[in-house]
Amino acid sequence: MFEYSYRSTGVFEPVFHSHTFYEVYYFHEGKCNYLIGDQIYNLAPGDLILMYGMTLHCPKIDPAVPYIRSIIHFDPAILRPYLELPHAVPIMQPFERFKNYRLSLRGDDKEELERILLTMHRYQQRGDDVGAGRMLLAFVDLLHFVYDLCLQPLSEQREFSSDKEKSVQDVMALLEDRYADEELNMERLQRELHLSKSYLAKIFKEVTGVTIFEYVYRKRINEAKIQFLLYPSLAVTEVSFRLGFKHLAHFSRLFKQHVGLTPEQYKKQMKSDRLTLHKAGDGNEFI
Repeated sequence: MFEYSYRSTGVFEPVFHSHTFYEVYYFHEGKCNYLIGDQIYNLAPGDLILMYGMTLHCPKIDPAVPYIRSIIHFDPAILRPYLELPHAVPIMQPFERFKNYRLSLRGDDKEELERILLTMHRYQQRGDDVGAGRMLLAFVDLLHFVYDLCLQPLSEQREFSSDKEKSVQDVMALLEDRYADEELNMERLQRELHLSKSYLAKIFKEVTGVTIFEYVYRKRINEAKIQFLLYPSLAVTEVSFRLGFKHLAHFSRLFKQHVGLTPEQYKKQMKSDRLTLHKAGDGNEFI
């Protein structure tokens, strides 16, 4: 998935939330304290926040002042073609290493970032396949720009605020590799991380706001949507087994719970959308 909102001014009720996709948040203007986990960031225009999503977060704004921000939500899977190129730069490292990180951009850096955001917006407005492709390329350029700014902090060993935070990072790293393993269970996590099941469950919920297996199931369902998009001929059963579900009924029940449609209904809707776009010739489909 890929969603871009440029210079959004919408008013909303601030609420703590988390999600399985990554987020790039840029603060244009206003008065805002951004709460991410146990950290509070007092934002200034030019602040860019990288978020891996699962930590509970919420902006607290002053409604008396215009609040303008640009937000990009994306699943790293859309970047696979670029990450697999020869000599590819590991542009996802800032998200993977820092999880949540603020860059305070000023001067030329601020101007360059805003130029890239505007370029993405202009391509988005085209509403065709070429525009969508060029917008994604501009986003890849943005990630290279961010990676370049993060080279020094990436080279320094990160200090964790607590042993608990480091343990949760270890859990997250293991889950990123094993979330589709049908033999994944608390006993295995306990054995591989050398921490008790009860402690792992407790600290993960405290830091991320969700249980370990809520996170795993969200990841699996999100990956299923990507599989259906990239490989429309794949059967629901095949996708279910690929993502570690032992029973198709369990997969279908969770998919409907998270998406609002059964896997079969979701595939039919995507097929219908593709046909509609093809007939209309407007090429608005984009991930």
